[in-house]
Formats: sequence, structure tokens, C-alpha cells
Amino acid sequence: MPADLAVIGLGHLGLPLAQAAVAAGIPTVGYKTGPEGGSLTAAELRRMLSGGFRTTTNPAELGRVRTAVICAPTPRGAAGALELSQVEAAARTLAARLRPHTTVILESPVHPGTTEEFLRPLLEEGSGLRAGRDFHLAYSPSRVDPGNRDFGSANTPKVIGGLTPACTESAAAFYGRLTDKVVRARGPREAETVQLLETNYRHVNIALVNEMAVLCNDLGVDLWDVIRCAETKPFGFQAFRPGPGVGGHAVPQDLTGHSGRTLRMVELAQQVNNHMPQYVIQRAATLLNEHGKSARGARVLLLGVTYKQDLADQQGSPAHEIALRLMELGASVSYHDPHVPAWSVLDRPIPRADSLYEAAADADLTILLQQHRTYDLQGLSVKAQLLLDTRGATPTGAAHRL
Repeated sequence: MPADLAVIGLGHLGLPLAQAAVAAGIPTVGYKTGPEGGSLTAAELRRMLSGGFRTTTNPAELGRVRTAVICAPTPRGAAGALELSQVEAAARTLAARLRPHTTVILESPVHPGTTEEFLRPLLEEGSGLRAGRDFHLAYSPSRVDPGNRDFGSANTPKVIGGLTPACTESAAAFYGRLTDKVVRARGPREAETVQLLETNYRHVNIALVNEMAVLCNDLGVDLWDVIRCAETKPFGFQAFRPGPGVGGHAVPQDLTGHSGRTLRMVELAQQVNNHMPQYVIQRAATLLNEHGKSARGARVLLLGVTYKQDLADQQGSPAHEIALRLMELGASVSYHDPHVPAWSVLDRPIPRADSLYEAAADADLTILLQQHRTYDLQGLSVKAQLLLDTRGATPTGAAHRL
């Protein structure tokens, strides 16, 4: 059966989109743009393949679909702007095969204006077709939340911003097959800015609660009890929780490297969040000193080195910097993570603990960085000589909390 949809880029954005499309009965082909990997399990991938999903590296496949969605990664470049080289490569490949009446949608995180000013010219020049007249062009911010058991593609509203009203309706018709609700933005720039706002909202609020964690520790206040009480307020407050740093694929954007404009709140939030791994090291060193031990030569066990609970994805995980700083202090670092069978920091293999409880009992300090559901935190708090909980997941009084 010929594919109706091409998902270009099979990373953390493209694979979940393809999964949702296959589940909705849409014949889907995935076009690989390079070494990629997502958060889907092997069982989920097998179900997709059994549902008719297939991958290809043949560009000719892109000229046979009615809808093409670009999900190429856009990492942050050296100057702070998002790197669009993979989006460009995907656009050029698609443009050479683009047929009239195709709907092209960009889902990659980009700065406002990218769809019209960057993607559109590439598609038009490479195809000889006119966006808004010969083919439809739209932007839709991805709202993938790996591991979320409550919200998936079907019950998460999808925002659409088309170059023209007809472009918006064409994209809405596609996403209407995947989700219960489609929200129409005024245009691509508004839709792109939705992604900017949603990403920065998360980072700014995490920064606030991270600052509160440092303040409350200095004041001798139990921040976790403060949050528990504050989140009973039925209006004007949403609970965020501190941690050892902010990981994941969605990077905060202050537009400095794009337009010279600076979102001062976002810039400050980045500084606060980027400092958290160092703060964890300071707390760890202080705890060791209080128990008559030095960081140099200390045996430190890190629990959970992924960026998110119950996933294998390590993108942006603060565990890497924490491990590196501990080794620089002369500590002997090991780790345990049920989702990560082998782990290296700067090409240096980190020993993996085979027996979790024995390793915790043997370590001078155990640091919980990610609270995977398989961890018995009550049991760990009993076994560990010294336990620093950076997630507030252990029972009250069972460990030292961030």
C-alpha cells in the first residue's frame, strides 16, 4: 500500500508522530535524515511495523505522499541560535520531489519566522511550485511528552498555523485524524511562538523552584512541604519541583542568536538551571564533610542517569556534568539505572552497579538523580550510608533532600 504520510526525521519528535499516524490507520513511511533515535520501546516499534509502518532512505518515496511532516532536529549552535542544517537538508530533499497539492508541515522547534523566511524559499526554489497556491505549508509545534501516561497524541490539542487559511485547513484536516482537538493559530509565526512560549514557560518555572530550593536549604525550610501546601491553592499556582538540572530535547530560547532580542527572564532562568549540577556537588561535598569524609577518594553512587523518569533517553541529563565534577574532585563514581546498561562520560566508562542495594550500602554517598519507578526508595534509604535525594521522592526524613 502506498504511503499517505511521510515523516521526515525519526527522532524524539518524528517517531511518536509516526506512531500516532499508524494507530489512526494512516499508511506512513518514515524517512531517515541521519543517526536518530526516539523514546519508543522495541515492542512499540514492532507494533508500528506490524501496522504497516516502514522506513526508507529513498527520497523518491517523498514524492508519493499527500502529507509530509518535517521533524528534523534543531540543536543549539555555538552562537546560541537553533541549528537548522538538518531542516534545510530535509527541505531540499523534499522540494526535489514535491508534487502539487501536497501538504507540508514543519514540527521542528524553530524561531518565529522560520517557516516563511527559511523553509518556504527552499521548498519553492527546489520544486518550482508556489506555497499557498500549488502546495500547502504550515507549522505545528510538537507537544510530545515521552512517558506521559495521561496525555498522548489523541487527547493533546494540536496547534496549527498555515501560510493561508486554506493551508491551515489542510493541515487541520490531517491532524484531525490524530487528535480530538485542533487549535487554529492566526499564522505560522503565531504557531512558532506558541512553541517558544511553552518551552520557556517550563524552564522559567523550574528555575524559580530551583532558586527556592537553594534558599529553603539555607533557611532550614522544608521546600517539599512548602510545595505540598502551595499546590492546594485552586487558582494562580501550578506546582513545579526542583531537580539536579534540566534535561530533555526542548531547549530554552531567548532569541539572542536569532534576532538579537533577549528575553531577560529566559536568560536568567538558563543561568539558574545551569548552576544546579554544581549546587548538587556542593551539597554532596558538604554532606560528606559533615560525616567526616572527603570528596577525594569517596565512593559515590549515582542513581538514575536519564533526563526523565522511566525512559532511556539521556539527552541533556545533568548526570553527565555531576559525574564529571565528582571525578574532578577525586571521587570514585559508579552508577545504576535500569534503563541504561552502559554509560560513559567523556568517553570514560562509568562502572555499573549490578546489585543496587549492595552498591548503596558500600558507597559513602548515594545521590538519587532520577526516581525510576523500579526504585524502592524506602529500602534504599535504609541500605544507603548517606543518601542525597535531588527529586524529593524519598519518604520524609529518610534522606537528605535537595
